[in-house]
Amino acid sequence: MPATLLVELLTEELPPKALKELSEVFAAKLRAGLQKERFLADGSTVSTFATPRRLAALITNVEERSPDSEREVQGPAVSAPAQAVAGFAKKSGVAVEALRKQQTPKGEIYAATVKTAGSALDVELAGLAEAALKSLPIPKAMRWGSGTAQFVRPVHGLVMLHGSRIIPGSVLGAASSNRSLGHRFLSAGPITLDHADQYERVMAGKGSVIVSFAARRAGIIKALEQAAGKDAELVGSDALFDEITALVEHPQVYAGEFNKDFLAVPQECLVLSMQQHQKYVPLRDKAKGKLLPRFLFVSNMSAGDPAQIIRGNAAGGREILLRPGPQDAAGSARAAACQRRLSQQARQPARACRAHSTACRKDCA
Repeated sequence: MPATLLVELLTEELPPKALKELSEVFAAKLRAGLQKERFLADGSTVSTFATPRRLAALITNVEERSPDSEREVQGPAVSAPAQAVAGFAKKSGVAVEALRKQQTPKGEIYAATVKTAGSALDVELAGLAEAALKSLPIPKAMRWGSGTAQFVRPVHGLVMLHGSRIIPGSVLGAASSNRSLGHRFLSAGPITLDHADQYERVMAGKGSVIVSFAARRAGIIKALEQAAGKDAELVGSDALFDEITALVEHPQVYAGEFNKDFLAVPQECLVLSMQQHQKYVPLRDKAKGKLLPRFLFVSNMSAGDPAQIIRGNAAGGREILLRPGPQDAAGSARAAACQRRLSQQARQPARACRAHSTACRKDCA
């Protein structure tokens, strides 16, 4: 009887910039394998899940056993030697007497009906899952422990659940079970999944993990826009939001501020530093189009009193890597010199910001 199939691979922290693609390719390859082996019933759909420590796919209407099949196979000509005819019959799994003659444009030949028995999901799933994982676009794999398995990060667990039934098997050295892992700090421990259909709900409730990459990303952007307020707009790209989504399982948005004097540094450099080094989301005044001395960041923790989290991302911590100079005439002159050097490379902002980080380091320290 068809049921929902869940395959989840639990790992150490996966590369954030590649997480979305890895999850999408894994789900697509796994579904393609199941389709090829005729395990998918009509109306089957696939859902993709990815967090920093897991890749998962949920596929509906998966059969417990693929159906038997028949196919017609053409063989040698009727005039062929008896040995060739016998070899064709043996290869097709039928007796010579079961062969039939068939007329074709090239003459009369022997033909056979080859029957293939269906296969059990229990037998095929582990191989299909491992093949899907090995086809992922991973530039460099690694080994861990004393085993021979290789993957982009060490594997620590595997869930293969068909409805409420555990599918036995091993993938990349991990044995299948129905036990997943929730948030590293907010979850009480391993989470038992009673049914594949409950995966997303149970992980959110007991595990404090939003397993859907798309849902997590949409929630993050909504929370960022609310925190920005009506007078400010987010300064970010799809790539930045994808990377932030790939870094958290339980996103919480907080706001930080920095000294207005930092705005003496060219805005492109401030934005580049905040986005690339800290994964902050800068804010820009909607009316004036100018950078504001505020930023938003997404934490993987929720706290009753977020003051410590905010303080850790404030001026005394990791707020901004680039500083203007001392607030005196000499400092202002040095900052102006930096500005002139950047202006000469206005057509190459990335190069200009690197120049600010190197040639201007002494002037703006």
